[in-house]
Amino acid sequence: MRTLRAHTANPPSQSTLEDLRMPVQVKIAAAWTSFMFLYIYVDYLALYKPGFLDDLLAGTVHEFDTGPTFVALALTLMAVPILMILLSATLPARLNRTINLAVAALYIPVTVFNAAGETWSYSYFYALSIGLEVLLLAFILRSAWTWPRQPATA
Repeated sequence: MRTLRAHTANPPSQSTLEDLRMPVQVKIAAAWTSFMFLYIYVDYLALYKPGFLDDLLAGTVHEFDTGPTFVALALTLMAVPILMILLSATLPARLNRTINLAVAALYIPVTVFNAAGETWSYSYFYALSIGLEVLLLAFILRSAWTWPRQPATA
């Protein structure tokens, strides 16, 4: 009965929410996960553009032939952020920070280039998707750059 009274004396609406500090590795891994969802859904939703499937069936995507080189390049572009989820959660701090700074910085121009050759009729779609992806990459860069440091011990 005592615990019941203590619980009802401090209802949830008047209590302060606990704000735990999340490790930077988890924040960065979550950002790469969000980036991947956007990356995949942008490619998926592009299938709904008129004529896209016809071009795909004819063997071209954005004027590129869909041969082995294109498929390998596309897989590489997808595999790097996918692997960054795991690497961000598992690598030691110094290496983790360095790799995240390098990969996120490299993916900003890659992300912007993905809209090259798109029509203006889909400019809102690509502006929104690229904007969100770049924001996530900026979050990764900021999180890695401001990685908390421990004071040096004597």
